[in-house]
Formats: sequence, C-alpha cells, structure tokens
Amino acid sequence: MPIIRSSTYRPSPLMANGHLQTILPSLLRRVNGVRYRRERIATPDDDFIDLDWSRRGSRHLALLCHGLEGSSRAPYMRGMARALNQAGWDAVAYNYRGCSGTINRQLRAYHSGATDDLAIVHRHIARTQTYHSIGFVGFSLGGNLVLKYLGENAASLDPEGHWAAAVSVPCDLKASARQLDRTVNQVYNWRFLRTLTAKARRKARRYPGCIDTSRLTSVRSLKDFDDVYTAPVHGFHDAEDYWRRCSALGFLNNIRVPTLLINALNDPFLAPTCFPYAAARRNDRLFLETPASGGHVGFLPPNPREPFWHEARVAQFAMAHHAGCVPPGLSGLNRIVP
Repeated sequence: MPIIRSSTYRPSPLMANGHLQTILPSLLRRVNGVRYRRERIATPDDDFIDLDWSRRGSRHLALLCHGLEGSSRAPYMRGMARALNQAGWDAVAYNYRGCSGTINRQLRAYHSGATDDLAIVHRHIARTQTYHSIGFVGFSLGGNLVLKYLGENAASLDPEGHWAAAVSVPCDLKASARQLDRTVNQVYNWRFLRTLTAKARRKARRYPGCIDTSRLTSVRSLKDFDDVYTAPVHGFHDAEDYWRRCSALGFLNNIRVPTLLINALNDPFLAPTCFPYAAARRNDRLFLETPASGGHVGFLPPNPREPFWHEARVAQFAMAHHAGCVPPGLSGLNRIVP
C-alpha cells in the first residue's frame, strides 16, 4: 500500500499558497549549470523530434518530459536535469513536436496521450545508447504521458531496468480541464490558450482547409481548443473522447515499474480525482505522495539556497531504484524491485 502519508515537504509559511508556488518559479527561477547538446531524430511520418542531452558519462539515464507548452528550456526541466546530473545521472529532455523552437512538419503536434512519439524516443535511445537503466520523469502533461506509457507497455518494460517519477499530473484530463476553466484559474487558462491558438493558426496556414479557423476565434477554454484542434487532428471524435482515452487514470493499475507520483493538495490545476489513492493502494509499484502544499510544479524550498524539494525527491527515488531499496520515508516496504 505505497501511499506516503507524511510528506517531507515543508514550505516557508509565507510561500504555502498554491498560486504563489505555481507562479513564482515560472516567472523568477533561473537555472545555471546545464549545457544541452541537441539531437534531432526522424519520425516514420517524415517529421522530427528534438532531444536535448545533458550528460556526465553515466551508465544511467533519465528521460524528461515537459508540460503543456513547455520545452527543454523550462526552468523545471533544467532544474531536474541539473539535480539528476549532480546525483550522477545523464539526462535527456524530450521536446514534443512543435515545442523545440522550430515548428514541426506535419499537421499533428503533441497531446497528453501521444505515447506513440514517446515510444519513438525510447526505442531510439535503447537502440543507439548503452544505458543500464532508463528512468522516465514527467511534469504535468508530461506526467500523464509517462504514466499512460508505463501502463500501456507494462509487459515490455523491465522493472529492474526502468523507473519513473511524475510530478503535478492532471491524470483525469476532463476534471483538470474543468478545474482550469474556473474563474480563479483564468490566468493560467489564458496563458495556455494564447500560445496554443497561435500555433494552430500557423498550422492552418501551412495546411489550408484542415483546421476550422473560424472556430479558433471563439476558443475560450481548453475544451474549446481540444474540440477545434487536438481531437480532430489527432484522430479523436471530440474533446470528451480525447480526455477519456488519454487520461492516465485508466492506466495506473497496469504499471509494473517503480513509479513515484507527486501531486500537491493545493495544486490549482488538479481536481480531486487527480489524487489516485485507490490505485496506489492496489498497485505496490505506484508510490503516491500528496504534500499539503507545492502548487503546480512549484515546491519552492524554504531556503533559496536549497534545491527544489521535488527535484531532490525524484533524484532520491532514482538512486534508491539503482540500489534496489526505498528511501527513508517513502514507504514501509523495504524494496522496490523484486
């Protein structure tokens, strides 16, 4: 029953608010000490995916997956790469189609359930590299992507050679879209829709007649955008169909590699169904930690000179997997691999 009842995260009392925890790191955080080297890989449909590598000569790798409208340049991605590098791991940041700074070639882009592209990246790394173990680390949308991928590929992922961590995950996409549509969350909603619709308009110019641009002008929510662009372009009937088929919630029972899921209780993006206690009780490989505070990919340290808590926590989990044990405070279990 891997539910972490007493989280180790303790924010400064002045920074315990979920909105502050969410907004301040994205606006103010600067991460130094990470130097990426880019690799562009081809996809079977004549498109490309850009990977940014941060190596230190390790035999162990973490594959990082960013959130909605993020990229390898996001502070939380660079911070995670740095923390894992400092712990002795190589890291590679996966930029989704259209997120690396260059628009991709095809009409399709990325979405919360695009595990076909994650599979391309994973296979490429397994084919061209010689890592002893590979971990998957996903943030927000990327966390949903990772959890879905783990559940879909449970039979082929060796628990001794793989581990995963997912942070601030909207694992119930429908409920989270409704959560973002609340008045108190309109600042986040507006920020996402501004860049999403701009990208969709660029796609429409490149592929005339494939996107209903008249409907783009009336997009006011993620549901609107998913109905107009995400669903029809990626083979879903509508937003509801997309959410139902791609929510990680339906894949958690199948996960067989040691996986840490961290969702803060005051995360403004997450609905109650994004805290899958029942799934964690059923699955002894899914470690669920729900700190009272932390916001959405926030987890500000009480002391600015300290590392961000979630980055240290994920690095700790990675090292524990390598050692074949659970870090203190993570669970009453004494091993995380059989």
